[in-house]
Amino acid sequence: MEREKVLVTGAGGFLGRHSVPPLIERGLRVHAAVSPRASGAAPAELDGAVLHRVNLLDPGAGAALLRAVRPAYWLHFAWIAKPGVYWRSDENYRWLDAGRAMLAQFADQGGKRAVIAGSCAEYATTGAGLCIERQTALADAAGAAVTPYAECKLALQRELEAVGRRAGRSSAWGRIFLQFGPAEHPDRLVPSVIRRLLANQEALCSHGRQVRSFLHAADVGGAFAALLASEVQGPINVGSDRSITLAGLVDMIAAQIGRSDLVRLGANPPAAAEPAILVPDTRRLRDELRWTPKFELGTGLADTIAWWREELGC
Repeated sequence: MEREKVLVTGAGGFLGRHSVPPLIERGLRVHAAVSPRASGAAPAELDGAVLHRVNLLDPGAGAALLRAVRPAYWLHFAWIAKPGVYWRSDENYRWLDAGRAMLAQFADQGGKRAVIAGSCAEYATTGAGLCIERQTALADAAGAAVTPYAECKLALQRELEAVGRRAGRSSAWGRIFLQFGPAEHPDRLVPSVIRRLLANQEALCSHGRQVRSFLHAADVGGAFAALLASEVQGPINVGSDRSITLAGLVDMIAAQIGRSDLVRLGANPPAAAEPAILVPDTRRLRDELRWTPKFELGTGLADTIAWWREELGC
């Protein structure tokens, strides 16, 4: 009997690649869509998958890919994610249009289940603290100002639920909290601190009192693979149940590298309108999906530091 097929869009990205090995382990035939602009060989995590190089922002490209593959399952990560750009880029609206077109095609051709990656940015930052699915206010509640990134993610999440109701399709939406791991964009917090300390340079940080939750990228991918294989419906937070201040996180990195003397807390101002606390309620992840991460924060940081040591040759 032929194995059921799953299409992973955005499979070459920082998080999407990590969903492929656990999906293959579950006996699925994985088709992995990656950007044709990606240089070099495909990530090693995609070994064993059928590779498709396609620009999903080309009109009709996503729908054509779905027609060609005809997957029973669809896992969608593809979106703009460049630090400092993605929050307000008009490209968010193009990804929303592409996602809607693919969602319609998947439903029309009888796909069984779709899972799409969302973001903790969908929650309202004013008064944010412990974010609970279907309880915590969303970013566009009560006419509040909302970034294009959050606006478009929320719009696609609502479209996913609407299509599910109309077509009787199973679906879930994973709201990702902060993540880290090997191959993360170097401008993000964790790699930027690691890179500077490994280069014996000062790590200039904000005051660091912000409370956050961090999950290793491999665990994010594993959680999404488990979510796709489950019957859990609707929005679900994908994050760690361990909260830590940014100062505490930076201190852990510095201690592992042995350069705590180079950390400069308070050297940079915090981001404007940044919530003091932004962490996920993980009860759905733990109790309904029955999923737990493989990496503790300390071991995950050690894995990430080791990757950057090899990458930088130091």
